[in-house]
Amino acid sequence: MAAKQLLSDECSIAVNHLASYELHVSDAYLSMACNSTEDSVEPFLADFFEDQADMKRENGKQFLKYLQECGSKICLPVIKRPEIDNWQTGIKALEYGLELENQLTKLLVDLKTTASSKKEYGVLNFFGKFLDEQNKNTNYLQFRIECYKELENMNQEEKDLLKKPGEVL
Repeated sequence: MAAKQLLSDECSIAVNHLASYELHVSDAYLSMACNSTEDSVEPFLADFFEDQADMKRENGKQFLKYLQECGSKICLPVIKRPEIDNWQTGIKALEYGLELENQLTKLLVDLKTTASSKKEYGVLNFFGKFLDEQNKNTNYLQFRIECYKELENMNQEEKDLLKKPGEVL
């Protein structure tokens, strides 16, 4: 059995924060999924958000397991739940998801910087794949938001064309 690679305090704290934030994001996506099932216009978003919730929860669990394998203390900081109960529209939910993903990317980049400065190559190797995944998620959400906005604009233009002079829709 390989010897445990002990983490520096800085990396241990960063991984704990990252694990906690992954679980927080999972919770937010689950809330979005539950809210999206009521929206018949965008039913596929419920599946997307639920998949994201599952993936983030699994990532959080992997981070906790990593801490255990390194002999680090697990001490998850408390992160306040989103104050949004109703996401209103699919675009609003996607935009909030993008905010969460951007923060998650920042935490991963900060961990990478810390691990590099501490020469903790095991951390760099383990978390590198998660940073790649993050970049893909962020790009996908940006693309989705752009598509939705274009669709909204086209729908509005169509309504405007159908509107007769003096008629209010």
